[in-house]
Amino acid sequence: MSDNLGFLIGDVSRLIRRTFDKRAKAIGVTRPQWRVLTWLQYNEGINQSALADRLELDAMTLCRMVDRLQSAELVERRSDPADRRAWKLYLTEKGIALTSQLKPLGEQLLQEALHDVTEKDQEQLHQLLEQFRSNLLTIDDEDSQEKRAANGG
Repeated sequence: MSDNLGFLIGDVSRLIRRTFDKRAKAIGVTRPQWRVLTWLQYNEGINQSALADRLELDAMTLCRMVDRLQSAELVERRSDPADRRAWKLYLTEKGIALTSQLKPLGEQLLQEALHDVTEKDQEQLHQLLEQFRSNLLTIDDEDSQEKRAANGG
């Protein structure tokens, strides 16, 4: 059961990403770019290093992505007054307009995927996934603490 559940969750995630990619491509955005834009929408002023950590990307990959987004006038870099080597990232007006187009794409896709699922079942699914995520975060935190302890830290 647990192997099948893990596979099912992974497969659902893959199908959501693939379908969203097709739809977002129609307005000229890739999913990785959408992820950056969405993070910036809620975390404007974050520096590139912190954003790379949150997106689980290496710094150079994110830098190249931000270069492309900046060239497309979707993102702007501003120097960080606290660290002259760092850049803080902000959406431009064009970037804000694009993220407002992307949000309904994602919402529409989820509504289509849930069209035969009752509202009560959707609520239960949401609660179960929240608990699943919470449990995984706890496990990840405990594993990190054990690793630090094993390394003498």
